[in-house]
Amino acid sequence: MPFSVEDRHTIKVLRESHQYGATRLMKMFPNKRWTLGGLKTLIKKIDRCGTVERCYGSGRPRSARCDDNIDDVGDLVLSQECAPQTHSSQRQIARQVGISISSVNRIIHKDLELKCLKKCKAHELTAANQISRRTRSLQLLRRYPASMVNFIWFSDEKVFMVAAPSNSQNDRVYLLPASAKFLRSVSYALGQLSRNP
Repeated sequence: MPFSVEDRHTIKVLRESHQYGATRLMKMFPNKRWTLGGLKTLIKKIDRCGTVERCYGSGRPRSARCDDNIDDVGDLVLSQECAPQTHSSQRQIARQVGISISSVNRIIHKDLELKCLKKCKAHELTAANQISRRTRSLQLLRRYPASMVNFIWFSDEKVFMVAAPSNSQNDRVYLLPASAKFLRSVSYALGQLSRNP
């Protein structure tokens, strides 16, 4: 049975202060359901390393989440500054780097600490679009007297998309936590404004 963090520290304190062995500890804590072999292994580790934590360098060395693969995944998952919309999906990254999708996922979330966001449809207006819309709306307002402006309403609405179509379920965007938090707050504020004009 695996030892909890409290159990490990209790065993460490009793071993270092009173030199208790595995048999003595089993008699002291009969309700813990520890195994004799597990206790002996933990006591050997305490005597050798002086700690109950995992020793540095122990275990199987990493083969997928090495520094080179982390750098490659970081370059592929984020769009380059000079070429936007050039990021790759996790499947494409796994094929290009030669590691599994689960390793790519761990690198993105644990090593690079990126947040995954869905793309949302929005008005993508350029500076020229904004100027033309402003001039045309002012021309439209000049056609009617000020007393009639509050009674004008439009029956149909159209969301004009300048960007190419994308599948929001499959096409994700990865950002640093601070940027993701800022974008979430902006999208929430825009949603509140659209509900309460």
